[in-house]
Amino acid sequence: MAAGASISTDLEFDNGDFDAAGFTAQALANAYSLAAVIDHTLLKPEATREQVEELCNEAAEYKFACAMMSPVWACTAVSVLAGTGVPVGVVVGFPLGASLVSTLRHEVATLARLGAKEIDMVLPIGQLKSGNHQAVEHTIRSVASVTHHHGAILKVILETCLLTVEEKLRAAEIAIQAGADFLKTSTGFSTGGATAADVALLRGVAGARCGVKASGGIRTLADARAMLEAGANRIGASASVAIIRELGELTGE
Repeated sequence: MAAGASISTDLEFDNGDFDAAGFTAQALANAYSLAAVIDHTLLKPEATREQVEELCNEAAEYKFACAMMSPVWACTAVSVLAGTGVPVGVVVGFPLGASLVSTLRHEVATLARLGAKEIDMVLPIGQLKSGNHQAVEHTIRSVASVTHHHGAILKVILETCLLTVEEKLRAAEIAIQAGADFLKTSTGFSTGGATAADVALLRGVAGARCGVKASGGIRTLADARAMLEAGANRIGASASVAIIRELGELTGE
């Protein structure tokens, strides 16, 4: 496919329906069900080993969907979470989306061998905005193949705050066709985070073909509810414990 060539948006096909209202009701039924859809996250560059261990202990206590961190802490997290059933998630190509494909593939393979089960990668934003859709598709497909070979799942971060509506639509479809298990809104390190409008847009493209993760600036139960109602089925947050406790107060748990 030539650079800038059109990727089918599959508008003429039925991509399946995702029941956002039903999923939201189920996720908000109690603190345990909400925790099960939240990636408990610590990505600050100054994060210490002690803070990472605390994150993992909280993830094990609340049974979050995963504990998400930078690659340098993968071994620590795998050790702390061993036997808990909570997977370790790591970011790659983060937060700029400017890594070489060979670097990404090697990093993912290494992290998977260390025990990481969820990979959140930033797509090559500059190549997307340059119209080089072939390069974007190649990068994601290459990472997806390594990720899936090792039995892990891949979430592709679009960094929606930097994209036009057309670019968001195209990036979402490219990522799905290249093997993404989730479309993810944001790194939380750029000019904006998740919005309900962007989540709804990504869910509209995805249908039931893959998950949608809302991440970036989600700090309260109201924030999480808005993202779920818009179509997210995974939330990324560093304020996860506060969000769970807020729901617990409402439900008496």
